[in-house]
Amino acid sequence: MSYATLHASAIDALARFDARTDADDALRHTMLAFLDAQPDACARANVPGHITASVVLLNESRTHVVLTHHPRVGEWLQLGGHCEDADETVAAAALREGREESGLHDIDVAADLLTLHTHPIRCSLGVPTRHLDLRFLAVARGAGTPELQLSEESNDLRWWPVDALPGSAERTTVAHQVRAALLRV
Repeated sequence: MSYATLHASAIDALARFDARTDADDALRHTMLAFLDAQPDACARANVPGHITASVVLLNESRTHVVLTHHPRVGEWLQLGGHCEDADETVAAAALREGREESGLHDIDVAADLLTLHTHPIRCSLGVPTRHLDLRFLAVARGAGTPELQLSEESNDLRWWPVDALPGSAERTTVAHQVRAALLRV
């Protein structure tokens, strides 16, 4: 695998993305233009910005979602992060991130994008950059809310009821993603 393979999979995922609003379609086109202009768009070393991959991880009964309290952002977010050159696709990167950050391994990830988001951040590069986040729906197999394992990438990690998200969740995106996920399943 390589960043070139990831780059191609990001273009493919965005080409297939079912943009439900004009804003989603505009963001899809912006991301495609970024990928066209940045051959290393999936590598975290790409300072102008880089593609990241996230999962909205629900339990099987779709009553709870896993959120991580992100140490840099200081809010509850979905699981996800940087792509790695060993990832075959951006969906595989999202699945890897979900597994690493939750400690769960029995997870199914949808092949199609759920939502898109872009945000400025000072990530591991240590300089201001931009994340262009491709977000996928994932479901943890098993009854109830399987036990999570906190990783070093998180201040806290919990299952939250989909209808009672924490007050310190990044509201503009977490609630939107959960609604989109529930509509999808």
